[in-house]
Amino acid sequence: MNKILKNDEVIVLTGKDKGKRGVVQQRVDAEHVVVEGVAVAKKAVRPNPMTGATGGIVDKAMPIHVSNVALFNAATGKADRAAIKVVDGKKVRVYKSNGEVVKV
Repeated sequence: MNKILKNDEVIVLTGKDKGKRGVVQQRVDAEHVVVEGVAVAKKAVRPNPMTGATGGIVDKAMPIHVSNVALFNAATGKADRAAIKVVDGKKVRVYKSNGEVVKV
């Protein structure tokens, strides 16, 4: 079970976007996630008259490593680590600081 999943609210721990909060839009692979509004790069796009796409400069969200983000704990208002525990026969994610179950 992954500790950071899609639609989780996370805080960036390192890099140029340190301190920003955002929602995980997708998991690229086991170690990379795309976070809304974080690690945005400019990409030049050529026009394509066959599809009706206009050209220009487009913002593109780039993936960042999972180790550079942490879950946002709304109870404490800070970044928090996650642990996996078995509750009622099911694996669930809990915050390390207070042991509460992570809401999805």
